[in-house]
Amino acid sequence: MAEVFPFQAYRFNPARVDLAKVLTQPYDKITPAMQERYYALASQNLIAVEKGKAYSDDTPANNVYTRAAQALKNWITQGALVRDAAPSIYIYLQDYQVPHTRERKVRKGFIALGRVEDYAGGVVFRHEQTLAGPRADRLELLRHTRAHTGQLFMLYADPQQRIDALLEQASRAPAPVEVRDEYDVVHRLWPVADAQTIECIRNEMADKKLVIADGHHRYETALAYRNECRAALGATDPNAPHEKVMMTFINMQAEGLTILPTHRVVSNLAGFSWNGFRQQLTPYFDVRSYSFSGPQERAARYAEFREDLSNLGRERRAIGLYAGGGAFHLLLLKPNADLAVLLPGVPAAQRQLDVVLLHRLVLEKGLGITAQAVAMEKNITYEREMDAAIAAVDRGQAQLCCLLNPVRVEQVAKIALGGEVLPQKSTDFYPKLLSGLTIYCLDE
Repeated sequence: MAEVFPFQAYRFNPARVDLAKVLTQPYDKITPAMQERYYALASQNLIAVEKGKAYSDDTPANNVYTRAAQALKNWITQGALVRDAAPSIYIYLQDYQVPHTRERKVRKGFIALGRVEDYAGGVVFRHEQTLAGPRADRLELLRHTRAHTGQLFMLYADPQQRIDALLEQASRAPAPVEVRDEYDVVHRLWPVADAQTIECIRNEMADKKLVIADGHHRYETALAYRNECRAALGATDPNAPHEKVMMTFINMQAEGLTILPTHRVVSNLAGFSWNGFRQQLTPYFDVRSYSFSGPQERAARYAEFREDLSNLGRERRAIGLYAGGGAFHLLLLKPNADLAVLLPGVPAAQRQLDVVLLHRLVLEKGLGITAQAVAMEKNITYEREMDAAIAAVDRGQAQLCCLLNPVRVEQVAKIALGGEVLPQKSTDFYPKLLSGLTIYCLDE
């Protein structure tokens, strides 16, 4: 079902550039501060392509997209970007520490081209909705550069880990490419041009379904661009470059996958009262409070709260809350709660997600924050770091923060393969795939 192909990637030439100074995080994770820092690192930093600066005097002939295309051409001409001699797949390893723990993991997959498939084809599945603005931006960039510089993160199921065994065998030698990013993640790359290894991997992938972990906007951009090219040609050529897109494939059953939670920060609520809010929740949840009176006691109670949120969350549905007032709170869904009745119209698989429980039962029923208000970010913003969410309340910038355990990869796959999508900001796959490690130019 999944068609994968080797390709001759363009890669930054370590003889001309320092890889640590030219690669970037994915475009949608680049803050304005990161953008400035990337620009300052090197003139060949990929930021000029991934997320270039726009200026007030930009014109149709000179703008962020035309400058991105010119930057790629210049780097190829200068020898900063060099095309590999042989079609290859690229084994990609990330060695990282799980945030806020001492645990170190290794995630291994491979980079190749994948066929661009309509969702209706039953090969590629999404788990998130996309937004029009980012899609339009990425499409305009692709039209000008005709290149894919960022990775699509695709999950597949391989319980026997046959493909992982092939990757392990092919990457026994020291990695010819190694770079450490700003999050202390070590990225290693092995180009593999051996035809037999490539064919074995292609054959193993042939019956797989693919779930987009990260890169929904970029995938739908590739779909839109493919359709544009087909219309312009008046035909469908399955071998045309626009029929394929660069992907990183990772086995969802392999060790090394980490999904982080994304916490909710609540503000702009008229007449918010913790006691009133708590009363709204007591029909559905048992509430445990972790009170404190000073810094030392706060630290101890916070550690206890975090441990219980994680551990009890394996046995019961658990959501953390903090509204100041000298206490952390843990909501535990009552054992007799009938979610089919409480959440009518919500599919069974969705009802198993804490984030759905939070939005539909806690925020909507308890605070009146509707799905429309969430989409408009009228009352809800998001934080990856639990400490940052709590600090927003302590600073008075928020009235409440809602703290979650991560979604499990099995839940993501079940919902996606069932044709459904998760709520916005449900998953945060960590670490991100570096942009610029390999580049797929459609004109080559």
